Amino acid sequence: MKPALFAMALFGIASSAHAAYPERPIKLIVPYAAGGTTDIIARIVGTRLGPVLGQPVVIENRPGAGGAVGSAYAAKQPADGYTLVMEVESSHAVNPNVYLKTAYDPVKDFAPISNLADVPNVLVVNPAFPAADLPSFIRQLKANPGKYSFGSSGNGGLSHMNGELFMNATGTRMLHVPYKGLGPALNDAVAGQIQVVFDNIPSSSGLIQGGRLKPLAVAAKQRLKVLPNVPTYAEAGLPAMNNPSWFGLGAPAGTPAAILDQLNDAVRQVLAEPEVIAAIEKQGAIPAPTSRKAFGDLIRGQNAHWKQVVEAIHFTKLQ
Repeated sequence: MKPALFAMALFGIASSAHAAYPERPIKLIVPYAAGGTTDIIARIVGTRLGPVLGQPVVIENRPGAGGAVGSAYAAKQPADGYTLVMEVESSHAVNPNVYLKTAYDPVKDFAPISNLADVPNVLVVNPAFPAADLPSFIRQLKANPGKYSFGSSGNGGLSHMNGELFMNATGTRMLHVPYKGLGPALNDAVAGQIQVVFDNIPSSSGLIQGGRLKPLAVAAKQRLKVLPNVPTYAEAGLPAMNNPSWFGLGAPAGTPAAILDQLNDAVRQVLAEPEVIAAIEKQGAIPAPTSRKAFGDLIRGQNAHWKQVVEAIHFTKLQ
């Protein structure tokens, strides 16, 4: 075969192989338990991402260590586009800054695809807690240091660090109880086994609407349509707590750029669908697709932010 024809044949094979992606189901790692915000956002997007890509997107929950277990697992998978991972503020900005050693680098070990949603945080308590609003909540904590417990998604996770940041900002003290995800923590808050959770709106929304948890403050630029009577942290005098969280999608580092671009395009298409927008907004979240570069910049910037926070609150890093 002539060199030119041989080169064209090779190009044709390569183009055909690329065009074939994906040829089999795609696994989406959620590094938290089912029922939490990360899981909810992943399932809303994953349900529609499969039809857009032409292959099922299978959710696989791998909870533990504030998102570190599932994230470390995802980082070690083949960089072929068939393993994706939820890259969220807790596991990819907070966690790496609160542990002395981590099994993954949140920047070097992953290829960012796109942010999916910005999610307001919410402080919820068991309805029996003797406080009607945030000021009375703080007064109750100050009068009873160490009496009450707050649950989190795990040591070093965002919900844990929001609790630490809250106690530092208000001069209060609570007992921290780590769980393997926010779902189990919320269940115990409803049952009264713990009293407080620093959560995200999607996983708490149904429990709040059903009167099983009481919201005291939200981290958002303005009051939420789903909770119009609940003040923002800024309104309540705690601006340091008033930052919503981000929940995005990534892949193992080294995943081909063409595949990452295809996935970014698919995410944008999914997040433009009215049904998906409505489903995300129903959770109190905001669809927020980005370019690959913008999402990577966000992850790097938030790592720098949480490094400063950890130093400012004199947090003792975890083993």
